[in-house]
Amino acid sequence: MIDRAATFWRAHLKPLFLLSFGFSLVNYIAMKATILAGRQLSPMLYASDMQAQAQRDPTGMLGQTGVSMGLWMVLFGVIFFIYWMATLATSRYVVSAQLGEPVSPADSLRRAFSRAGPLTGAYVCSIAWAMLIAVLLLGPGVILGGIAAVVAGMGSNTLALVLAVIAVPLAVLGLIAAMLWYFLRFLLLPPVMAMEDLGAWDSFKRSGELLSGRIGPGFLDRVVVRAMILYTVMSLILISVQLVSSIPSWLVMAPYGSPFDAGTMARTPQYLLVPAELVQVVAQSCFTPIYYVFCSLFYLDMRVRREALDLERRMDAPSTTTLAV
Repeated sequence: MIDRAATFWRAHLKPLFLLSFGFSLVNYIAMKATILAGRQLSPMLYASDMQAQAQRDPTGMLGQTGVSMGLWMVLFGVIFFIYWMATLATSRYVVSAQLGEPVSPADSLRRAFSRAGPLTGAYVCSIAWAMLIAVLLLGPGVILGGIAAVVAGMGSNTLALVLAVIAVPLAVLGLIAAMLWYFLRFLLLPPVMAMEDLGAWDSFKRSGELLSGRIGPGFLDRVVVRAMILYTVMSLILISVQLVSSIPSWLVMAPYGSPFDAGTMARTPQYLLVPAELVQVVAQSCFTPIYYVFCSLFYLDMRVRREALDLERRMDAPSTTTLAV
């Protein structure tokens, strides 16, 4: 599956880049606006003496931290939605090409924007469902952390420390599991939206049906297991690309402090930082489509295996054979 995705990506690099670049640029603009807004609304978080200011004004620091977290939550919501739109547009291009009915990137974008309404509805449903799952998965760690805080208040510091040591990794694992569940559960929703004229709720259910059950007797033939393995590999590829494409930005920020310090980005001149970040945007637009192609091919593979889509289309196609009289 990954090899097929890479082969298609190499063969259609230019149109895939054109489909991805606009969405990547919007993501970059949204992220940049969030950072600039955060610097204006939460200046204490970007100050060089942040710890000292927190000690002088803990209430102000808490308020600005809340504002910053709210901004970043909105940003992540926007980025995830744009990711779905990009996947939808690319899926239209990829699946149509695989079925022998190629469409242009412009037609794929028109399809994506025409489905923006149902996609928004499905996105809201997915966020609500994900919040419920996150509460369930984070619950044990949060509850154990709360017990540790109560025990510490009662004066048993040793027991509280033991409980905290267990609670923190448990909560982190719960958060990772919730994020993995989200991306796997809705892996095929954008391709469904791209190729099937279903509403928001029907697309929501349809994507779940395609990812349920198994396609063979073995453990690896469970669809969720196959999706998890393939998704993990693709994620590692994209993370590697992200790290490599971030090197120009890190080099630009290095003279002004640690690239992983929020204050360093504020101290770095924007006329140096923005070009380096745009290089990163271009690199991501080149390589990220391989993930979109993988989602599209996985959707097509499930429909072929479960619904014999290829045979159905052959039967529906007009015959090209001329019978002799």
